[in-house]
Amino acid sequence: MTAGNEPGPGPGVPAELAAACTDLLAEVARTGRLPRRAELEHLRTLGEHCAEAGYGLREVVAHGLAATRCAWRTLPDVAAATGTGELRRTGDAVLAATEAALAALGEGHERAQRLAVRQEEAARREFIDDLLHGRTDLGALAERAERFGLRLAGAYVVAAATADGPAADVHQLAGRVERELVGRFGERDVLLTGKDGRLVCIAPESERAVLAAFTELALRPGAGYRPARRVATGRRHSGASGVLRSYEEALGALDYAERLALPAQQLKAEELLVFPVLMRDRAAMADLVRTVLGPLTEARGGARPLLDTIVVQSETAYVNAEAARRLGLSVRTLGYRLERIKALTGYDPSDALQRFTLETAAMGARLLNWPEQPL
Repeated sequence: MTAGNEPGPGPGVPAELAAACTDLLAEVARTGRLPRRAELEHLRTLGEHCAEAGYGLREVVAHGLAATRCAWRTLPDVAAATGTGELRRTGDAVLAATEAALAALGEGHERAQRLAVRQEEAARREFIDDLLHGRTDLGALAERAERFGLRLAGAYVVAAATADGPAADVHQLAGRVERELVGRFGERDVLLTGKDGRLVCIAPESERAVLAAFTELALRPGAGYRPARRVATGRRHSGASGVLRSYEEALGALDYAERLALPAQQLKAEELLVFPVLMRDRAAMADLVRTVLGPLTEARGGARPLLDTIVVQSETAYVNAEAARRLGLSVRTLGYRLERIKALTGYDPSDALQRFTLETAAMGARLLNWPEQPL
C-alpha cells in the first residue's frame, strides 16, 4: 500500500490499515528512518476511514500495535547484520515510528468523529427548526423524528425557558441541563436544544417528571451557570403539529408574562388562556382601552400613575394599605387617586362589574403598551 493510494471506508479498512502500518514499520526497521509526512497523512486518512466504517479507536490501536510486533521480530536480523549499536538505534526508530503512526491514526479517527458530531448536530438543528416551524411534510417529519428518539404519534409537551445572557451562556446552560437530565432519567424520549436565545425541552406527556426537572434545573442550574429568567410550559398535544402548537403556547405564555411584567418564574399555558382570548380581537381591545382609560390622560402627570394604581389595586385584592405600600404612597394619597380614577373614567372600583371593566381595560393597556404606544 503506497501513501498515494486512498482506500475508501468499508469492511477492508482494518486489513488496509494493518498492511500500511506493517509496511511502514518494516521499512523503518530496515532503514532506521522516521516516517515521512505523506505516510503519516495516509495513516490519518486510514484512521478517519476506520471511524466512518464504525471501528472504534481501540481496534485501530490494536492493528497498529500488531504491526509493531511484526516489525520488532525483524530486529534480530538487523543485529546480526549490523551489530548491537545499530540495533539500539533501529529499535528506537521503530518505537518512534510506532508513536507517530498511532498518533496519526488517532488524529484521523478523532477528525472523523468531530465531523460526524457536527453533521449530526446540524441535522438535529434542521429537524428541530422544521418541527418547531411546521415547514415540512408531517409524514416525513415523523420518520426523521425516530432518528432522534421521538415517536410523534403520542402526545407531547414543550417547555421553553428564557435567558438574559448571550448565546454561549444558553448553550452552556443547555449542556448542563442535558447532562443532569440524562444522569437522573437515562436516555428518554426527550429532545433538548437551545433555540433563538431560549432553552427548549420537548418531552412526552407521560414524562412530567422530566419536564419538572427541566424547569427546576433551568431556573436553578447551580454555580457557574446563568439561570433562566422564566420557564413556560405549553399544553399537551398529539403529533408533529401538536409539538408545534405546544411550543407556540409556551412562547405565547413567555410573551404575555414579559408584557405584563408577571412576577412568576414558572408559567403554564393553560393558566394564561385568558390573554389570547382578550387579544383575539385586537381592535376591540384597543377600543375598550380608549373608551375606559382614555380620560386618564387628562390627569396631571398623565395616565401612567393612575393606570399603575388600578393594576396594583387588583394585584393586592383592593387592600388599600398593601396597595399604598407597593406604590410608595400614603393611604390618603391612594384614596385621592382612586377618586380621580372614578371622576375621570366614570367607573367606580368599589362596584364589582365596573371594577372588572377597569381591570380588563388595564390588562389590555399593558398588553398593548398603552399609554406609551398610541392606539
